[in-house]
Amino acid sequence: MIFGRSERGKAPVEPVTLKILVAGGFGVGKTTLVGAVSEIKPLRTEERLTEAGRPVDDTSGVEGKHTTTVAMDFGRITLREDLVLYVFGTPGQDRFWFLWDELATGALGAVVLADTRRLEDCFPAVDYFERRSIPFVVGVNCFEDAARYPVEDVRQALDLDPEVPLMLCDARERESVKEVLIGVVKHAMAYATARRQTVTT
Repeated sequence: MIFGRSERGKAPVEPVTLKILVAGGFGVGKTTLVGAVSEIKPLRTEERLTEAGRPVDDTSGVEGKHTTTVAMDFGRITLREDLVLYVFGTPGQDRFWFLWDELATGALGAVVLADTRRLEDCFPAVDYFERRSIPFVVGVNCFEDAARYPVEDVRQALDLDPEVPLMLCDARERESVKEVLIGVVKHAMAYATARRQTVTT
């Protein structure tokens, strides 16, 4: 089937669209994750880092990074003919956080990417989604030169609630990213069910 058309004799399928955010600190791999899984050429709003931004852009631990997202990254995945997933990567630096509220509107859930070399950088994203009751999972991006820690140690360091999923992933690998996104959808569904049960009891 061609997207937006139907087979002869069948009514056009109007797909349900789901929106997932990808957040986290500067240089954690958000743009890479969106690009790894998108079926279309992802929309990117990256600009080169400049000398003017050096005082506010902390590149310690990611010295090889030369660009930064200034608005968002956008990708699309067609899961079924009637189900399409839109993935939005948020900007990581403090001065662009005003965009988050707009991007979060209507989101099913979120991925908070974490880097064990700069774990504290994902605290603002965890706090953001907790405060707004947006279900999220934490994906620990396993960089080749980063130390590996047991999942429970990372969970404790982030002080996550027990029901928040924490997964190891490689933001460069499509299958790894798909598992994380599936985890978000499953967690969001369980979260919605739990909230409904709370309201009815």
